[in-house]
Amino acid sequence: MAKKLVIVESPAKAKTIEKFLGRDFEVRASMGHIVDLPKKGLGVNTRKDFTPKYEVIEKKDRLIDELKAASKRADEVFLAPDPDREGEFIAWSLQNVLGLKNPHRAVFHEITKRAVQEAIKQPRRINEDLFNAQQARRVLDRLVGYKISPLLWRRVQSGTSAGRVQSVALRLICDREAEIQAFVPDEYWSIIATLSKQQRPERFEASLIARLNDLEALNASESSTEGEESPAAASGSKVVKKGRIKVSSKEEADTILSDLKGATYSVLKYEEREQRRQPPFPYTTSTMQQDASSRLYFKPKRTMSLAQQLYEGIELGERGHQGLITYMRTDSTRISDEAQKMVKGFISQEYGQEYVGGGRTSKAKATTQDAHEAIRPTDVSLTPKSVKSYLSPEQYKLYTLIWNRFVASFMAPAIFDTVRADIGARQYVFRATGSNLKFPGFYAVWPREEDEKLLPTMKVGEDLDFHGLKPEQHFTQPPPRFTEASLIKELEEQGIGRPSTYVPIISTLQDRGYAEQEQRRFMPTWLGATVNEVMNKHFPDIVDTNFTADMERKLDDVEEGRRSWIEFLRNFYGDFKVTMEKAEAEMDRVQAPVEEMDELCPDCGRHLVIRNGRFGRFISCSGFPECRYRRSFVNKTGALCPQCGGDLVERKTKQRKRLFYGCNNYPTCNFAIWEKPAPNPCPNCGGLMVIPKVGQDPVCYNEVILPQRKTEEQPTPDGSAAKKTTATRSKKSAASAASTEDEAQASANGKTATRKKTSATTTRKATSTSKKTSTTASVKKSPAKKATTRKTAAKSTTAKSTTTKRATAASKKTATLPTE
Repeated sequence: MAKKLVIVESPAKAKTIEKFLGRDFEVRASMGHIVDLPKKGLGVNTRKDFTPKYEVIEKKDRLIDELKAASKRADEVFLAPDPDREGEFIAWSLQNVLGLKNPHRAVFHEITKRAVQEAIKQPRRINEDLFNAQQARRVLDRLVGYKISPLLWRRVQSGTSAGRVQSVALRLICDREAEIQAFVPDEYWSIIATLSKQQRPERFEASLIARLNDLEALNASESSTEGEESPAAASGSKVVKKGRIKVSSKEEADTILSDLKGATYSVLKYEEREQRRQPPFPYTTSTMQQDASSRLYFKPKRTMSLAQQLYEGIELGERGHQGLITYMRTDSTRISDEAQKMVKGFISQEYGQEYVGGGRTSKAKATTQDAHEAIRPTDVSLTPKSVKSYLSPEQYKLYTLIWNRFVASFMAPAIFDTVRADIGARQYVFRATGSNLKFPGFYAVWPREEDEKLLPTMKVGEDLDFHGLKPEQHFTQPPPRFTEASLIKELEEQGIGRPSTYVPIISTLQDRGYAEQEQRRFMPTWLGATVNEVMNKHFPDIVDTNFTADMERKLDDVEEGRRSWIEFLRNFYGDFKVTMEKAEAEMDRVQAPVEEMDELCPDCGRHLVIRNGRFGRFISCSGFPECRYRRSFVNKTGALCPQCGGDLVERKTKQRKRLFYGCNNYPTCNFAIWEKPAPNPCPNCGGLMVIPKVGQDPVCYNEVILPQRKTEEQPTPDGSAAKKTTATRSKKSAASAASTEDEAQASANGKTATRKKTSATTTRKATSTSKKTSTTASVKKSPAKKATTRKTAAKSTTAKSTTTKRATAASKKTATLPTE
């Protein structure tokens, strides 16, 4: 019988920890929270110090009884949920619901044998301040959500909601969209000269940067802003520094080209210098989510799910069950002294002492809690390669990212030899730059994102050979729409939310239909823009970024014991109640817009209209409610299906709501792709052109996309799921005119063959059963047995007929249904 009981959150963690603690311990899981505020009603007594009314979560009664029985059998009880505010709330809930007296609070920052055993040896009591901070957050969010949301239901649309943090995130998306809509692009031109050393084949490019008279002013402005990046440059706008030439029109570009006819190009200035590039910091929750999104194309929700699995533990063969990373909800880049010593030793052994760096340290921001270390491997010697066979492909990708980042952060800086040459041509100055990696440093494990541009060695006054001028027209770009990664970065920089809240924020915006993703970037829907407008007008404090960030800082004060949670809520609720009463009196009913179509209702002959509903846009009869005709709305891309010539339209997968593009003639045609189709056909083959990523130029689907697509998830035309296709086109099919159709049908053919095989097997089994029954019936039997035999034979015949019909139906269905 176990003498000590340990209660954690998840069964996976319980399984890992039980192996570390031995026979004297019983480890059980609470399966997350066991109590919460009620689903219906406010659940908070605002008149009595905001006392919350917690209820046992539905279907947790049996689990609680089991935990109570286990706690009574144990001499000691250790409560060991995750080491954060939410984990402290779960520990408090367990103590109260199970009726525990003075339980131990064990905190595991990593799930390794050493860390778990040390945490059990050095437990603490439940931290009331930490619990109160979580309780205050929960009550605050309930007050905002349950007071404002019903008002939005009545005045805007049923199913709408507001949240203390989600509404601010929605405002960021809507404000960015307003910037984009108001943006007026400016035209500018670049002029590139192709040059080489005299009588040398190696060519390089130089860009026009200034007039000769303005070069000194340009050098001065560059020196004063060296190492800085302006907001405009980060957003994609064209920034003109003092002294830099600005070519605003084709006429100006033509004038410069005319001036440069017959010009001699010679070197005015040539500089060589050594440049050091520092390694990145270890991962925090937000930077891990950002990199996993941009590098691995993982959604933040998926990233956190995989990180949780790596934290809780993986079966590693002879090593047993072990956690591979430290706790994944953190805003700190701090690394323990022991981990630093281990990683430096590993780097020295694997790469050499010259690769060992001091480690990056950053000054904690005012909003940083710094409760946990940065995200790192629990054992740096467990390289991604050594554990690959035990991990799923997605787990392996994320672990590799975390391991590489951690090791890179403690390696030496990379050293470059950089070269810059200013080249004069009459009254104009061109500039060429190049770099050469001299010492890789942290790039030995961290991938480089830029290519080397080498320049030949030149001398001041040296003449160069001229090979041509290339003028190019450009337009300044508006700030880009937020991706999941950039939205998380913005929330973190603004001090909005905390590591544990980024994923719920983004999920809520999409689940409520406030924002949609196009090419992985957020666009507000009509509903999102309307809710944002209403919130800005009637609840300006709730959607104010500074106000929300200040709330987070006050919650941190509650956690540190510097502020009472009741006082915090009382100060907020007084003003909020007044604002709420004013909004109730002044908020008008919002009428959803209706867009009339040039199409008549097939049921009643009246015009069809496009309406906005809770689940997006849809088409219905203008005579509603007398006429109930409706159908889904599709956005046409302007491109035609390469298989049947139908319209390619936007669709979404059913599970993850991921955008893809499919033929409007489905199920007759099952063509579907992830890339956005371009309306114009390929100028070379006349086939489909697609845009691989936002901001990229269209490319030929047949020539560029298909050759790269061998093993990759593909959308299905009905949006039910994404499938993995391993079909590889043969050389003949790649060269044939019908290659596009062959590729799209490859996976469907595999499924069809499987289904036909299954159907044939079923038919053979039914036939065999029928023959056996028939043989039995031919044997002489008593009248009673004969009657039974006849019934059996009749049932067998019916079964055979039914099975054959099902097999035939399955075969027919296979011919038309898309693969899943």
